[in-house]
Amino acid sequence: MDFAEYQEATRSTDQRLDKELADIVVHLLGLAGEAGSVAAVYKKKLRDGEAYSTWKANIREEMGDVLWYLATLASKFDLDLGEIAEANLEKTRSRWLPTPADQLDSDYPEPEQLPRLGSYRFVASVGENERPMVQVFLNGTRVGNALTDASHVDDGYRFHDIFHLAHATILGWSPVTRSLLGRKRRSNAVVDEAEDGGRAIVVEEGVAALVFAYATRHNYLDGVNRLDQQLLDSIQLVVSGTEVGVRSSADWEAAILAGYEMFRQLVLNNGGTVTFDADARTLTFLPDAE
Repeated sequence: MDFAEYQEATRSTDQRLDKELADIVVHLLGLAGEAGSVAAVYKKKLRDGEAYSTWKANIREEMGDVLWYLATLASKFDLDLGEIAEANLEKTRSRWLPTPADQLDSDYPEPEQLPRLGSYRFVASVGENERPMVQVFLNGTRVGNALTDASHVDDGYRFHDIFHLAHATILGWSPVTRSLLGRKRRSNAVVDEAEDGGRAIVVEEGVAALVFAYATRHNYLDGVNRLDQQLLDSIQLVVSGTEVGVRSSADWEAAILAGYEMFRQLVLNNGGTVTFDADARTLTFLPDAE
């Protein structure tokens, strides 16, 4: 039986077919109650063990009641249960499954592509007013200007180019990195403006700042293996109009966690080298020789 057939069949057993508030509330309460019954059956299974020989039949019955209430509520809200199921699968795939490691700029000339292999060296120094600074080098070539934390506190943000490198390596996307390395896709004026221009750079810097604010409240993600869905949803909302919108929440989670693993090492060692392999989606930290 498919979802459409099941949803239609539930109408014949619905004793409150109207869509008034009271009818909806009755079904909402029924859904909550049956969900609790599912948990209660399993609680008894944990308590009684093998003595509870009918637990599987009982939990199947309770799960069926949950499905019935879901189907009737879908009908009252003029929703299709099959479409709900498909949307849920799409959502869960995005959350837990990475996308293929194809490169978003593979159709462009090599000078307009993000680098696939190499190393970023982060060299720490002290600038004016004794402010800590970091200069980045790609394969020995200076990248951009030296950065400070640009903050009242020493929070290590001067190393934040590692986040852009993580985006480039794992997501295949980083307007900031393209700008710093002079790898904008100027052969296509529309892409150059819409994907590699100032607005896209602001989007990426905004994402980096948002995640950093989150990370400061979670020990810079040390020991964290999963990110809050609300954070990932916010990122997807911000980047949805750009090419990186094809990347899943799982991809973003991998990029963020990998970037912060490198960030913590850079802060701990006050610099170092990060090698990257975009095709393998890997970042590796190497401390400077003493």
